[in-house]
Amino acid sequence: MIMMSDKKEDIEKVKDSGEEEAQAEMVSEGGSVAEQPSDGKNELSALQEKLAETEAKAAEHLDGWQRAQAEFSNYKKRLAREQEQQAAEVRGRVLKRYLEIVDDLELALKNAPKDGPGADWAQGIELIYKKLVSFLESEGLTRMDPLGEPFDANLHEAVTQEESPDHESGTIIEVLRPGYLLAERVLRPASVKVAK
Repeated sequence: MIMMSDKKEDIEKVKDSGEEEAQAEMVSEGGSVAEQPSDGKNELSALQEKLAETEAKAAEHLDGWQRAQAEFSNYKKRLAREQEQQAAEVRGRVLKRYLEIVDDLELALKNAPKDGPGADWAQGIELIYKKLVSFLESEGLTRMDPLGEPFDANLHEAVTQEESPDHESGTIIEVLRPGYLLAERVLRPASVKVAK
């Protein structure tokens, strides 16, 4: 029994001397025993911090890129809308000038001779008028004849008011000059006479 306990003590001494030699080697390589394990931990935590910083920068750059993409997309849409509006305005100005010709032709046709030598000439003018009106309609122009409708300041221009026992107050009793719409937008309001 005594022998066994002596062997255990010898084994313990060898272990202790092995640990002392390992510690001595670590000190000779540079640094103390306590510093070696903590250097590994410090290095790991430094790498983790650097990784977190890099991930934050990457997320920031991704967010910036996504914002720039969205702003560019919105810019393209806004530019397309502005170009459409400009094209519609130019088209409207040109078509509005044709409306003056349509008005003149309508006045001429109201007084056109029905028979006689001028009747053939009047029919030719009427064909030209119909062709012009057909062209304007193909360009998206819609005529407004609001006779009998309630007056709407967005669509109509009241030239005069008149007493009328046959109509309610605010009703259009005569269209002096027809109005026109171009793609749901008023190109020219209708000039009307309104009942008082």
